[in-house]
Amino acid sequence: MAKRITLGEDLEEYRRLLDVPAEFEDGFNLRTVLGALFIGFVMMPASIYLSLVAGQQLGEAAQWTTLILFTEIAKRSFSTVKKQEIFIIFYMAGGLAAAGGGPIGGMMWNQYLRHAPAAVGFGIADQIPDWVVPPGDSLALAQRTFLHHDWLVPVGISLFLTVMGKLQWLGIGYGMFRWTSDVEKLPFPMAPVQALGIIAVAESTGKEQTWRWRLLSTGAMIGLIYGFFWVGIPALTSTVASSPFQLIPIPWIDLTPNTQKILPAAPTGISTDLRLVLTGAVVPFWAVIGQSIAAAVTLFVNPLLYRMGYMTTWREGMDTINTDFAAQVDFWISFRIGLGIAFFVYSVGNMIWVWHRNRREGIGVDRSYRPPPGRGDIPVYLVLSFFVVSTLGITWLCHRLVPSFPLLYLLIFGFIVTPAESLISARMLGMAGQWIGIPMLREGTFILSGYRGVDIWFAPIPLADMGTTAQYFRVVELTGTKIWSVIKADLVITPILIISGLLFWQFAWKLAPIPSNQYPDAEKTWPLRALHSTFWMTATSTEGESPFLKAFSFGKAALGFGVGLTGLTGLSALRLPVTLVYGFINGMGMLPHAILPQLAGALLGRLYLERRLGRDTWRRYSVVVLAGYGCGMGLVALGSSAIAMITKSVSTLPY
Repeated sequence: MAKRITLGEDLEEYRRLLDVPAEFEDGFNLRTVLGALFIGFVMMPASIYLSLVAGQQLGEAAQWTTLILFTEIAKRSFSTVKKQEIFIIFYMAGGLAAAGGGPIGGMMWNQYLRHAPAAVGFGIADQIPDWVVPPGDSLALAQRTFLHHDWLVPVGISLFLTVMGKLQWLGIGYGMFRWTSDVEKLPFPMAPVQALGIIAVAESTGKEQTWRWRLLSTGAMIGLIYGFFWVGIPALTSTVASSPFQLIPIPWIDLTPNTQKILPAAPTGISTDLRLVLTGAVVPFWAVIGQSIAAAVTLFVNPLLYRMGYMTTWREGMDTINTDFAAQVDFWISFRIGLGIAFFVYSVGNMIWVWHRNRREGIGVDRSYRPPPGRGDIPVYLVLSFFVVSTLGITWLCHRLVPSFPLLYLLIFGFIVTPAESLISARMLGMAGQWIGIPMLREGTFILSGYRGVDIWFAPIPLADMGTTAQYFRVVELTGTKIWSVIKADLVITPILIISGLLFWQFAWKLAPIPSNQYPDAEKTWPLRALHSTFWMTATSTEGESPFLKAFSFGKAALGFGVGLTGLTGLSALRLPVTLVYGFINGMGMLPHAILPQLAGALLGRLYLERRLGRDTWRRYSVVVLAGYGCGMGLVALGSSAIAMITKSVSTLPY
């Protein structure tokens, strides 16, 4: 009989992937500063371009690409690069080359929302305040430029929030790391993905190349080959054609028009992102199975509700974007609100019960709260100071911009909800490697508060989930890097992030309107995103009847709460893996396009590669191959976007 896989067994395997180093070193020096400049002014344009063309976050790809380039230079200079230096470069690249391109990326989205068809149709566009984006008749929008005085206030607000966000990141996020990693001893199963890749790159600068370097190279070749056909061809053909040629559709193959007779009101399709296959082999197996079951249930429920007359918005002939929006309006928005409340109640109750049980039995709790010696930890009083200063700063700005919104809500968000949600998030990431968040908490508060006005949706609410930061600090620890190295790195990357983001977003905007057919992913996905966001905003709009309030149903929300709480309790009573439970909840009502490739990767790893190579071996191999794939994809994005941008900029010259 096959051996039953339990949660504890899975987590124990992840614990064995890496041990905490005995010594820690500072990774910040002149070499890492040069790396930051390279990332900001070479990798940033590739990041922005890839996010618009393929919807990919180049943060990770840029990280691995930069590391490979720096280590190759080191080898040819007959020197080595410490893994601590590599991690700091990796960390800087993640901040500088993120798909959003820094705070300017948010302003680029706001300029689109000012004239987006969905915003105009719902009557939202004219209600967007000028401290968010210049007025619709501003020359700044007509000339597609940030170099205009109408942008001074939005840019100033973004700069202030960038600084406050860094303090909040260090205050709440680091505090969550100390509790979940040092006190509760949670394993953080996804942390080795980055840590093992960094160690592999560090080893490559030595005399001998280990198995990690060979696997990283294999993953990079996969990323190079697939990236050329997926991203490279559209980017290069856009330089000679009015619209780019997509050999592989971006971001998905839309099957909804082909399946609408059999599955009415159900969006169907397959994502063309190969990274999802590799991710499926790394993410805990039962989490992928849970998401797959949820996707199958969704595909069954949507047609059933349509035939019963509950989905009236959907019309035959709609594509994925419109079908998904129709399904969300008619059922899933209300249902997922109830589901989210049930998940929150269950998670908090379960966390409190496990915490009390562990403390009573002395399991996994270091009552001394002592960090490992030499790790360079931040004093507790500084952590609390960062938390208080950042929360008060964001609360003050929000109250200044939207003075009629109740101040009490803002204080509750900042000092109670944010720490509580961050703790739950950090614990879930520590146990299962993923977290679905508390859905619609911010939106529900706006609606139930009775506030009227669209401005609150753009205000800097002091509500954040800093649980992911705990996982990031776990990577810092696993690579033997002193934590103060990260703080010094932040002081360098923040100004570079702002300057390079402004420069290259301006450049991309000047080449073509954003979105447009020159940027395929933005052209396809931004309208869907605008539909969802402006639909919520109608709940507090001052113009006419709210489409959201008309569509929202307390009965469907109550159904979601009942189904969620019953399902969570029942699945837990059956002693099923917790990752299966959270995966199932996360997948309910979501687009199924990414599920099939992820499931393929999970089954390939579980049923074939684990049996062939051994479970521990495959666990180590998979995370390094995934890291290499990001490197290969980054190289393709860097090269193709550079050619495309240079060609387009030259073609616009008058000579």
